[in-house]
Amino acid sequence: MRRELVVPKLGLTMTEGTLLEWLVKPGERFKAEQGLFVIESEKAAVEVPAEADGVLLEASAAVGATLALGSPVGYWDDGAANEAATAAPMAAARESEATAPAFAALVATSAPAHSGIRQFATPLARRLAREQGVDLHGVQGSGPRGRIRARDLPSAATSAATMAVATPVSAPAASPASTAAGTLRPATPTEQTIARRLVASKQEIPHFYLSVEADVSALMTLRVQLNEANPQQRFTLNHFIVAAVGRAIAQMPEVNCVWTAEGILSLPTADVGMAVHTGRGLTAPVLRDVGNKRLSEIARDAAAAGVKAQAGRLSMADMSGGAITVSNAGMHDVTYMASIINPGQSMILGIGSVRGVFRPDADDRPVLRRELGMVLSADHRVLDGVTALKFLKCIVQALERPLSLVA
Repeated sequence: MRRELVVPKLGLTMTEGTLLEWLVKPGERFKAEQGLFVIESEKAAVEVPAEADGVLLEASAAVGATLALGSPVGYWDDGAANEAATAAPMAAARESEATAPAFAALVATSAPAHSGIRQFATPLARRLAREQGVDLHGVQGSGPRGRIRARDLPSAATSAATMAVATPVSAPAASPASTAAGTLRPATPTEQTIARRLVASKQEIPHFYLSVEADVSALMTLRVQLNEANPQQRFTLNHFIVAAVGRAIAQMPEVNCVWTAEGILSLPTADVGMAVHTGRGLTAPVLRDVGNKRLSEIARDAAAAGVKAQAGRLSMADMSGGAITVSNAGMHDVTYMASIINPGQSMILGIGSVRGVFRPDADDRPVLRRELGMVLSADHRVLDGVTALKFLKCIVQALERPLSLVA
């Protein structure tokens, strides 16, 4: 039976998606859960799996097209018998022959033909290759079975640029427009999406900000001791911070809520987002049930999420949920950072650098301490200043008594 393939809803705020890649061709059979095409939403590039075994009849949407939620991208046959089609395999084969030229045109914009050989690459690598004008068939992949990753592209981009200078072309390549005010470069789709989300967040969420310092002298000493005792299990300062946020949520579940059109939604588990900088911008995978996990489990989950983020393999489920995200800019020598709340959440904790500061002790003698500046941005629709400050103080107490995070 002929059935429709549509742009799926990959998140609460998704309204459209961009078709990045077809993974099967018309006439090709596929299995249930096999990836059929790649859709990029505002947060991630996701392989859309088949719901059942079948045959792709038609790929009607072009690679690179931005489509509204629910729009058809193609058609497939599930093999179910029906009165109108008693010879489904033969019909699929005939339709495959008819649509083959059209499919070739659809994919021509994303990758040139090379003897029909498909080049395996991550969605992020394919996206970057299109933006940089790199032919993936000339790139050596470092992933499993030669799969091309984003980190494989920089040298390839340089080679492509060199070839572009040396090789005549029939039409001039698009270039940024030069004006009296400067050079104008069109924003990429990713940049446009980030811009829309940040503007919406600042316009729609009434932010307020609370800043504090935490004495992390004991924490820094403990971290060194733990890493020396077990080199196979490396802890970062961020692991302790995420753990402290999770414990604070467990202590104060009333802050674990978000604003929705229907009302204030209380979340069931202490999930914490973790901002990760990648080649295509910031992403924020969400670590699950942090408030009930050991530090070693949090470190393991954070490492796995970071790898997926850098490879462009985060799904919508990986980035959905949670009331708060931790955004750590401490490696960039900044004292404080007031961050913009991610749409769909109610808080974000900006982390600065650890500073050496002299403070008076009980006898008013100067003592060198290592302090960490933090700024909590909160949504005033769901949190008042007193509640948010109590929550922030819970985080500070956990960081200043780090043994509680290890237990």
